[in-house]
Amino acid sequence: MPPKRNQMNVTKKKGNSLSIAIIGLLFFIFGFVTWLNGILIPYLQIACELTNFQALFVAFAFYISYTVMALPSSWVLKKTGFKSGMMVGLFVMAIGTLLFIPAAITRLYGLFLLGIFIMGTGLAVLQTASNPYIIIIGPRESAAKRISIMGIANKVAGMLAPLILAYFILNDGDAFVAGLAGLDDVSRNLQLDILSQRVVMPYLIMTVVLVLLGIGIRFSPLPEIEDEQEEFQETAHQSKTNIFQFPNLVLGVLALFFYVGVEVIAGDTIIRYGISLGYPIEQAKMFTSFTLAGMIIGYLLGIVLIPKYISQQNALAASATLGLMLSFSVLFGSPLISVTSVALLGLANALVWPAIWPLAIHGLGKFMKTGSAMLIMAIAGGALLPLLWGQLSDMFSAQQAYWVLVPGYLIIYLYATRWHKLTSWGRS
Repeated sequence: MPPKRNQMNVTKKKGNSLSIAIIGLLFFIFGFVTWLNGILIPYLQIACELTNFQALFVAFAFYISYTVMALPSSWVLKKTGFKSGMMVGLFVMAIGTLLFIPAAITRLYGLFLLGIFIMGTGLAVLQTASNPYIIIIGPRESAAKRISIMGIANKVAGMLAPLILAYFILNDGDAFVAGLAGLDDVSRNLQLDILSQRVVMPYLIMTVVLVLLGIGIRFSPLPEIEDEQEEFQETAHQSKTNIFQFPNLVLGVLALFFYVGVEVIAGDTIIRYGISLGYPIEQAKMFTSFTLAGMIIGYLLGIVLIPKYISQQNALAASATLGLMLSFSVLFGSPLISVTSVALLGLANALVWPAIWPLAIHGLGKFMKTGSAMLIMAIAGGALLPLLWGQLSDMFSAQQAYWVLVPGYLIIYLYATRWHKLTSWGRS
């Protein structure tokens, strides 16, 4: 009997490894599509002649889709299951990338934003399925480690995405902007039309890849997760009647809202910030990749340290503390120190998402899909806080706009040290 049990354990482990590899591929897609915004913002700011505030609607359109579509995504997953839901998400993303072609031809900013919103809608379905999936598929105490592995796939893609897209659309950014000076309106618009159409080929390729991946997921050996597996075999809170009776979830949504906001600010504004400090586009276009490199280092530390040397909640508290320190360095440092500190925020941010998720969904049981959808809705922080940064940078300066980071890291620290322990409102 023991040999048979061992064989079953080995088979299960191999199945989990294959599932993790497939989900890792999806996280790579998340990262590639998400962090394109870092280069799209300055690109569209030039092509569509936008202010900082207007350009940050790229981030708004992308991340607000998570809030609008998270609960519908939960409904889709209940109807289709995780696996088919992932396929649907990839197909919806393909519709969004395809919309970039008429947007580029017409140079209509609103059409670009619609395409970005639809891409975010597809990602909302994918993320609602894949984040709880990677937590459920193994032991809860090592969930942050598994999410960290997913994070590496996500951020490696995020490092590559702006560099690859920049090669096609802003390889001659400084010379192009300089060449616009002195042109009459007709010649200027002609040049901007040519710039706008540079995204056609990259987004056409992405459309084809997303469709093929959707078909591949449909026929992959990825197992379906059943409801009873989702419950973590926890019954302590099964008498609760609605999702809002779980303070660890509700406050986790709040913490995640601010986290996504500060993460997006660090990744999506650093190129624009570098340009405002006088760095040429040729250098500044690489800054988002530096932020993502910091996150990869953080994820690697998480894989090594969690849970063997540090708990998920202590890693979260340490991340928030480092984030606060770097925020003040951004605000009061010299240009070099300030922009370097923005990049280093990637290191501070790396373990926040992996640590909040298992703490927030702990004990949800039958409310798992709804709780996951609520956490995905918190990604709206990536829509609203960068927009606030854009407004403040137009009103004051890009550097002073980074004050929005401070309350975000304070709330993350409170969740790490106190709020995640609450089992009901008013007591822990």
